[in-house]
Amino acid sequence: MADHVFHLRKIREASGLSIRELARQLNQQPTNISFWERTHKLPKPEVLIPMAKALGVSVEELLGEPKPRRTQTPGGRLGQTFDNLGKLPRRKQAKILDVVEALLAQEEAQAS
Repeated sequence: MADHVFHLRKIREASGLSIRELARQLNQQPTNISFWERTHKLPKPEVLIPMAKALGVSVEELLGEPKPRRTQTPGGRLGQTFDNLGKLPRRKQAKILDVVEALLAQEEAQAS
Protein backbone atom coordinates (compact mmCIF):
# COMPACT_ATOMS: atom_id res chain seq x y z
CA MET A 1 0.00 0.00 0.00
CA ALA A 2 2.99 2.32 0.27
CA ASP A 3 2.80 2.98 -3.49
CA HIS A 4 -0.76 4.27 -3.23
CA VAL A 5 -1.93 7.67 -2.06
CA PHE A 6 -5.15 8.40 -0.23
CA HIS A 7 -7.05 10.72 -2.63
CA LEU A 8 -10.14 11.51 -0.61
CA ARG A 9 -10.86 14.87 -2.27
CA LYS A 10 -10.87 13.41 -5.77
CA ILE A 11 -13.18 10.57 -4.74
CA ARG A 12 -15.46 12.87 -2.71
CA GLU A 13 -15.83 15.32 -5.60
CA ALA A 14 -16.50 12.48 -8.05
CA SER A 15 -19.27 11.25 -5.76
CA GLY A 16 -20.85 14.71 -5.71
CA LEU A 17 -20.63 15.16 -1.92
CA SER A 18 -19.56 18.34 -0.20
CA ILE A 19 -17.20 18.25 2.75
CA ARG A 20 -20.11 19.10 5.04
CA GLU A 21 -22.36 16.36 3.64
CA LEU A 22 -19.66 13.69 3.91
CA ALA A 23 -18.88 14.84 7.45
CA ARG A 24 -22.57 14.66 8.36
CA GLN A 25 -22.92 11.14 6.95
CA LEU A 26 -19.84 9.99 8.89
CA ASN A 27 -20.75 11.83 12.10
CA GLN A 28 -17.43 13.70 11.84
CA GLN A 29 -16.43 17.35 11.90
CA PRO A 30 -15.91 18.97 8.47
CA THR A 31 -12.44 19.96 9.69
CA ASN A 32 -11.57 16.24 9.93
CA ILE A 33 -12.55 15.72 6.29
CA SER A 34 -10.51 18.77 5.26
CA PHE A 35 -7.51 17.52 7.23
CA TRP A 36 -7.62 14.09 5.59
CA GLU A 37 -7.92 15.69 2.15
CA ARG A 38 -5.05 18.14 2.67
CA THR A 39 -2.60 15.76 4.32
CA HIS A 40 -3.56 12.54 2.50
CA LYS A 41 -3.54 10.89 5.93
CA LEU A 42 -5.90 8.04 6.62
CA PRO A 43 -8.76 8.34 9.09
CA LYS A 44 -9.12 5.80 11.87
CA PRO A 45 -9.95 2.32 10.60
CA GLU A 46 -13.49 2.45 11.99
CA VAL A 47 -14.21 5.42 9.70
CA LEU A 48 -12.95 3.79 6.47
CA ILE A 49 -15.87 1.40 5.85
CA PRO A 50 -18.62 3.98 6.44
CA MET A 51 -16.62 6.49 4.36
CA ALA A 52 -16.32 4.06 1.46
CA LYS A 53 -20.07 3.35 1.61
CA ALA A 54 -20.93 7.06 1.72
CA LEU A 55 -18.70 7.67 -1.32
CA GLY A 56 -19.94 4.63 -3.23
CA VAL A 57 -16.51 3.01 -3.55
CA SER A 58 -14.73 0.05 -2.00
CA VAL A 59 -12.30 0.51 0.86
CA GLU A 60 -9.58 -0.66 -1.52
CA GLU A 61 -10.43 2.14 -3.96
CA LEU A 62 -10.51 4.62 -1.10
CA LEU A 63 -6.99 3.51 -0.15
CA GLY A 64 -5.74 3.99 -3.70
CA GLU A 65 -5.85 0.38 -4.85
CA PRO A 66 -7.12 -0.32 -8.36
CA LYS A 67 -10.85 -0.89 -8.60
CA PRO A 68 -11.49 -4.59 -7.96
CA ARG A 69 -13.00 -6.52 -10.85
CA ARG A 70 -16.21 -8.04 -9.63
CA THR A 71 -19.35 -9.31 -11.15
CA GLN A 72 -22.32 -7.67 -9.57
CA THR A 73 -25.02 -9.96 -8.23
CA PRO A 74 -28.58 -8.72 -8.47
CA GLY A 75 -30.40 -7.86 -5.28
CA GLY A 76 -33.74 -9.04 -3.99
CA ARG A 77 -35.17 -12.49 -4.56
CA LEU A 78 -33.02 -13.15 -7.63
CA GLY A 79 -29.84 -12.31 -5.72
CA GLN A 80 -30.86 -14.58 -2.83
CA THR A 81 -31.55 -17.37 -5.32
CA PHE A 82 -28.12 -16.91 -6.90
CA ASP A 83 -26.52 -17.08 -3.46
CA ASN A 84 -28.38 -20.30 -2.69
CA LEU A 85 -27.50 -21.80 -6.08
CA GLY A 86 -23.84 -21.16 -5.36
CA LYS A 87 -24.12 -23.44 -2.34
CA LEU A 88 -25.37 -26.41 -4.37
CA PRO A 89 -23.03 -29.15 -5.61
CA ARG A 90 -21.52 -28.43 -9.05
CA ARG A 91 -23.52 -31.21 -10.73
CA LYS A 92 -26.82 -29.66 -9.61
CA GLN A 93 -25.60 -26.20 -10.59
CA ALA A 94 -24.87 -27.53 -14.09
CA LYS A 95 -28.41 -28.93 -14.42
CA ILE A 96 -29.95 -25.62 -13.36
CA LEU A 97 -27.68 -23.77 -15.78
CA ASP A 98 -28.86 -26.02 -18.62
CA VAL A 99 -32.49 -25.17 -17.85
CA VAL A 100 -31.82 -21.43 -17.59
CA GLU A 101 -29.82 -21.38 -20.82
CA ALA A 102 -32.62 -23.23 -22.63
CA LEU A 103 -35.19 -20.71 -21.36
CA LEU A 104 -32.99 -17.78 -22.42
CA ALA A 105 -32.46 -19.28 -25.88
CA GLN A 106 -36.23 -19.83 -26.24
CA GLU A 107 -36.92 -16.21 -25.21
CA GLU A 108 -34.31 -14.92 -27.66
CA ALA A 109 -35.82 -16.98 -30.49
CA GLN A 110 -39.29 -15.60 -29.74
CA ALA A 111 -37.99 -12.03 -29.67
CA SER A 112 -36.40 -12.36 -33.12
